[in-house]
Amino acid sequence: MDRSLGIFNDLAPCQNAPAGVVHYISLFWSEVIGNSLAELFRNLLHLATQFHLEDNNRQTNMKTIQFREALREAMSEEMRADKNVFLMGEEVAEYNGAYKVSQGMLDEFGAKRVIDTPIAELGFTGIAVGASMNGLRPIVEFMTWNFAILAADQIINSAAKMLQMSGGQFHCPIVFRGGNGPAGQLGATHSQSFEAFYAQFPGLKVITPSNPYDAKGLLKAAIRDNDPVVFLESEKMYGDKGEVPEGEYIIPIGVADIKRKGNDVTIVTFGKIIKTAHEAAGLLGKEGISCEIVDLRTVRPIDYLAVVESVKKTNRCVVVEEAHPLASISSEIAYHVQRYAFDHLDSPVMRVTQTDTPFAFSPTLIAEALPNVDRIVKAVKATMYRN
Repeated sequence: MDRSLGIFNDLAPCQNAPAGVVHYISLFWSEVIGNSLAELFRNLLHLATQFHLEDNNRQTNMKTIQFREALREAMSEEMRADKNVFLMGEEVAEYNGAYKVSQGMLDEFGAKRVIDTPIAELGFTGIAVGASMNGLRPIVEFMTWNFAILAADQIINSAAKMLQMSGGQFHCPIVFRGGNGPAGQLGATHSQSFEAFYAQFPGLKVITPSNPYDAKGLLKAAIRDNDPVVFLESEKMYGDKGEVPEGEYIIPIGVADIKRKGNDVTIVTFGKIIKTAHEAAGLLGKEGISCEIVDLRTVRPIDYLAVVESVKKTNRCVVVEEAHPLASISSEIAYHVQRYAFDHLDSPVMRVTQTDTPFAFSPTLIAEALPNVDRIVKAVKATMYRN
């Protein structure tokens, strides 16, 4: 079986994902051959990418599993197929994972491929980077991405930069994964969202799935990728259930998904906060406002084309992000929409983010800090001048 992702991973250095390739090549050609032909080129590439995606995921038999089970299936399937893939992290082996994601994997693969580490994130992340440079494909589980701050030097200064600094001699095929973002009353130091932080650095790919189907397909793609991938989950999603195909499937990195079709307003979001966006869209639908929800799924590379094409249809945009507003993914999306869809906008782009404060412990303050249904509804109505 061909375990590569095909031609789309060969279209740019560092195997950049399809959507990023489509976007940047189209910008180049817009300068060379004019906007009309560039638009045609871009759309043809994007359609080819979507066909590739659907062709891989065309399945008949579906099953319902938890988010944690989808992650486990992805890792186990890749470890069965490739002896160079292994899992390491705190409590991943004897304890079956802090959130039971790796349950049963020690029994199947043994202690040489499912490795319990000390509480030393910088140390075991460095070991994983070195292993990836020597032909192995590590999966590093962080109990929470808040603890991975200690390992940021290895992720950012070693894994992300090794291909460039070695003159193309060393790839780092490695996946860093674990819980990200607020997950209840965990306090300010255990409730941070790191999507924008890691998306800042060229050399990394950053994935944040919102459901079991996307989680499995994207994690398999991440494990097969030859570049380091940051895979951001959520402790509050591990018990979520959803349908996944019985058979093999892959979701290419860098392709957004329209989770709900609509005509009046585009809501761009990602990760677990998409459930809140769906709830808000349902309420707005009862008032005659049709919302289209674009799930980015990956925030480096971003599928800008999917966002821009949706805004061209709806003429309005609200970006919902469970993170602080400054230097955020929502800032990037808002800039890109005004740059490449300005003439299609009927109102300014609105953002709904976490408040610009350290996260609270009090449930009342937590409710005020996070994006919620009421704030999303107000933002959507503001774009339609209906407040």
